[in-house]
Parts: sequence; structure tokens; C-alpha cells
Amino acid sequence: MIRRDFFKNGTLAVLGTSLFSPLSSAAAILSPTEEKAWGSAKNIIFMVSDGMSTGTLNMANLLLERKEGRESKWISLYRENKVVRSFMDTASADALVTDSAASSSAWGGGVRVNNGKINANADGSFNTPILQKFKNAGKKVGCVTTVPITHATPAGFCITNNSRGDQSEIALQYLPLQFDVMMGGGNQYFNPSKRKDKANVYAKFEEAGYQIVRTKAEMLKLNNKKPILGAFDDDALPFTVDHANDPALQDRVPTLAEMTVKAIELMKDNANGFVLQVEGGKVDWAAHSNDAPGLLYDQIAFDLAIEKAIAFAEADKNTLVIITTDHGNGNPGLFGDTDSNKKFDLLQNFKHSNDWILNSIKPGFSASSLIDMIAAAQGYTITNDEAKSLLVHYEKLDGGGIYNNRKLPFELFGQLQEKYTAIGWASMEHSADYVELAAYGPGSSLMKPFVRNTELHNLMLNATGTKI
Repeated sequence: MIRRDFFKNGTLAVLGTSLFSPLSSAAAILSPTEEKAWGSAKNIIFMVSDGMSTGTLNMANLLLERKEGRESKWISLYRENKVVRSFMDTASADALVTDSAASSSAWGGGVRVNNGKINANADGSFNTPILQKFKNAGKKVGCVTTVPITHATPAGFCITNNSRGDQSEIALQYLPLQFDVMMGGGNQYFNPSKRKDKANVYAKFEEAGYQIVRTKAEMLKLNNKKPILGAFDDDALPFTVDHANDPALQDRVPTLAEMTVKAIELMKDNANGFVLQVEGGKVDWAAHSNDAPGLLYDQIAFDLAIEKAIAFAEADKNTLVIITTDHGNGNPGLFGDTDSNKKFDLLQNFKHSNDWILNSIKPGFSASSLIDMIAAAQGYTITNDEAKSLLVHYEKLDGGGIYNNRKLPFELFGQLQEKYTAIGWASMEHSADYVELAAYGPGSSLMKPFVRNTELHNLMLNATGTKI
């Protein structure tokens, strides 16, 4: 009887959840605080550190404390009690472990969809993305990212598509939207010399009245008279640790914080406000590669963008800032009690990512050359046997990881590196972890202590008083 009642009650609970979502217009009974929050925000800055496990946030803060004597902006918001903090369930419609397309669609369309889909339901129907809703309501809208602007996370706020992988098509889907700012990587999806169909998508955007920018200098000169498309690299932008040690990259490619500041500048004077998505996308790519320096310095770069967004919101008084991730990835952590401080402190002087090192190895590279290169780039000396174990994989190219087209030995390098940095990894894949979620500014009181990812869709609409 008890078991039967349990399943009976469980079924009713599931039905109740689906029929009476607490944020649905039919069921919402707002508290006085929530009523005050309704429509209180003019602008929204939605910030996503893609693929950020809790360990990533923790270690980035530890690195900043030990290297620069300061804490991260994200952690300082917690310590100073300036934000509403929550925990978020990240599942997709068909898996406890989501991908970025389904997770961004949960926010963007308000409905959980299957992994790989962008606001596309299993029955063939589509969900209207939130930036289209805000654009139709008179707000300026945009996305900035460190991966291709056509990638899953920005796309989930912008368009519908049955396949996140069709980035060439997604580039064309952006064309008629006239969104105000779209900046990141992804030149290969707009440039006729890179596209398989040889279509000059840049020309199509120019004909439609867009400003096209390809360099940091061009970005800084932009005005807000026309919509903007910026693509600063063929694929994703360089890892921050590599960018910071290459003057040529610094001249050509803007940082995420610089793109964030420029996007706010271009949209802030709109009478009806603006909504901006900011993605630290390379955090996820580094996690998939078990690339500790790539991961932590890109998380710090994302944190600098948080700092810029919060500074604007503090001065503006009308801006809701939401800070989160779409899912964990790799679950990295700092382990061990013997010399772990000393080992971790090596990260302070790293000049290059694992990605830079492994992609710099050429045919015929010797073990001694690899040892010297790693010592110069990351400050520790691997053994001759360790160097040989890496080089042998260049004979068969059998490495794993999603963003590893050359099949390089990222997993092995990450494992070897743990001996020197004390940073270990659980996986090269996404996790089902509940994730950090924080909200600052007007409308933040709408946030509950524990939320389902889809609830952020209506929260954003309600915070701005946007009726669809």
C-alpha cells in the first residue's frame, strides 16, 4: 500500500508540476515582493560561463587570490551579499546531462527540448526565442561570445533549428532578424572563401544594412546607427592565456569584457532598454580538452566581463544581471595535500594553454624539444618518458574530446599535468550537476532558491514586464 501510494502521489506530483508551473501566467500568485519586482527592470544582461563546473569557479577564485591578491567578482558578489543566489537544474527533455543547445533553448524558448535541438520540439513545433520576443517589444538585443556567434548558446536565444551543427544555416537565419549586436568568432560561416556553398554571407548582411567588423580596432569605432555583425576569428577566439601573451592577437581580437562594454555602449540609450547575452564559451571548450590553463584564464576573462556588467548595472539602477552556466563539464578540482599550493601556484606564470602546446608539435618533434617547449610555456619539466608518451599519439592521432578535430592527446596531457599542477579531472564530458545561478538588480527577487532552467525564460519576461 505504501509503495502504491508513493507511485500514485509521484505521478500526481509530476502532473501538477507540468500543469501548474509556478511561473506560468495561469498559476502565478505573486507575493508583495514579487509584485514589486514585476516590470522593474528595463535592461537584462544574461551571462553564461559555458560548461563551468563548480570546481572551475572555485579554482579561478583561488588563482586570483594567490596571483593578484583579490577575489573574483562573482565570489565577491556572494561574499558581499549583493545577489540573490540559487541552484539550477540543467536537464534537457531527453537527458539528465544536457548539451548547450538544449540548455540555451530552455532559457531562450522556455521549454526543454532534446539535446542537439535549438528551440525545436519533438513533435515538430518550435518555441519563439526570447530575443525575438524582446526585439518585438521594442528593446535592442544582442549576443557576444568567445566562440562562433552561430554556436549553440547564442543561437538558443535567437533562432530555431533542428540541428545545432548547421552553423552555416544559422548564420543565414540571423540575417532577417536585424538584431542590434552579434559579435564573437565564426568567420568561416560568413566568408565565401570558407563556406562550402561559397555564398558571400557578409555581403548579404551588408546589403541588409549591417555594419561588419573583423578586428578589435574596427569594433571600437562602431556606432549604434545600424545593426552589427562582428566575427574576429575563423572559429572560436583564442584562449585567454594565449591571447594575453601574444601582442598580435591582442591588437586584432577583443576580449569578452571589451565586447561586453562595447555592446552595452551601443544599446544602452534605447528608450525601451536592451537585452544582452554574454557567453564565455571557451570555458566549455577547455573543459572538453582537460586544459587547465585554458579553462581558468578564460573563467577569469569571463569574470572581468561580469565586473563590467555589474559596474554598468550599479550605475544604471535599471538593469537585471543574471550570472550562471548551462551545465558542468569535466568536474575539475584541486586535489592532494602535499605540495598542492606550490603546484597550483605554477598556473600564475603559465604563458600558454595545452591547446597551444599540442597544436605546436610538428612532425619529427623530439622528446627534448617538447620538454623544452612545455618548460617555456608552462614552467615545469616533464620527464623524457612522459614526452615520448605524448609524441607517440601523433603517429596514430587517436585523442578524444569534442573540439579536437586533429585527435590530439588532450586527455593524456591533462592526466600528466595533474602531477605538476595538482588539478585533476573526472571526465571530458558534460555533467548533470546542478549549477550556480546569481541575479543582481531589479527583478532579482523573482529568483527562487532552486529553479528549473526553463523558469528563467518567464523570469526575464516578468522582470521587464514584457507581455507576449
